[in-house]
Amino acid sequence: MSDNSTPLSVQDLIDAGSHFGHRVSQWNPKMRPYVYGRSKNIHVIDVRETVRGILRAKKYLKQVAAQGSLVLFVGTKRQATETVKNDGARCGMPYVAERWLGGTLTNFKTIRSRLTRLKKLEEILNGDQLHTYSKKMQSALSREYRKMYRNLNGIRDMNRFPEAMVIIDPKKEHNAVAEARKLGIVTVALIDTDSDPDLIDLPIPCNDDSIRSIEVILRQLADAVVEGHKEAGIQTVIASK
Repeated sequence: MSDNSTPLSVQDLIDAGSHFGHRVSQWNPKMRPYVYGRSKNIHVIDVRETVRGILRAKKYLKQVAAQGSLVLFVGTKRQATETVKNDGARCGMPYVAERWLGGTLTNFKTIRSRLTRLKKLEEILNGDQLHTYSKKMQSALSREYRKMYRNLNGIRDMNRFPEAMVIIDPKKEHNAVAEARKLGIVTVALIDTDSDPDLIDLPIPCNDDSIRSIEVILRQLADAVVEGHKEAGIQTVIASK
């Protein structure tokens, strides 16, 4: 099979501003090993460490995908939402791109019941049954559906716990990180200079606020999942966004 993955380019990372960290005053000292220096009161991330992090993560995610396990992509900040949806769907993996609902993993039974409700709402709204409801009730059902779809559509086919999670900005997604740690799920994270790398199994030091930086790195990680599927002869089922 041909390999359609994008080669990892240091220049692409630099062009995307992946090396720009936060203000010096905001840094977490535990990120010191990943910092190259500072420029105009901004920490500059060592791109060599970014590349090392990406390569380690790709190797691991490829193995996870090859064994048929799930990788959950998580990124709810505005800069990450579209990329998480696109790359999660492209490699056929579940994703959370709008809001992390407390207990998404640790109270999975409740989340499954909400997904059942989402499916029921779709049946009502797309069927003849809708006309048996009043206009006011139809409007209420539509609102409920839109909210549930926005929050849950990315994990609607997640029928078991993920083996790994790819997280953009673990500081923002601290609830997701806490649930992963509690359940022993391996975490891969795009992590900036203001975060604690000790909470992450496979940190990728980079600018986690730049849309372009997130795009460049997430494309690499999603490619690794697709490659793992190919090597194992597993068909990547592209999910709906």
